[in-house]
Amino acid sequence: MPERTPKIPGPDHPITVEPNPRRIIVTLGDRTIADTTAALTLREANYPPVHYIPRQDADMAALARSHTTSYCPYKGEASYFSIATDGKQSVDAIWTYETPYDAVAGIKDHLAFYADRVDGIVEQP
Repeated sequence: MPERTPKIPGPDHPITVEPNPRRIIVTLGDRTIADTTAALTLREANYPPVHYIPRQDADMAALARSHTTSYCPYKGEASYFSIATDGKQSVDAIWTYETPYDAVAGIKDHLAFYADRVDGIVEQP
């Protein structure tokens, strides 16, 4: 594997991680997979914002670690989880940075969900 050098966010590729004061609920089928008021919202360059939900606010019993990984030069190595619940399955629906780079250290122990692989990501006041 080639050596990976972390990139530092800056004016050409800004990244911010901020607490989100709203309640965020993630569902698949009739099951709530995550429900939190302690999410972090990551904004990166021109990408849509991503909510990172603390693991303790997710139904980890419904998740199965996958063999999939990916790499971001700004955040580090990502691991994936699939969801299986009530006869529904969603493969690699969740990604997580278990040892994120220092610039985004706050997302450690948090999960992010692909909106098109769950039935709902609802942000409430």
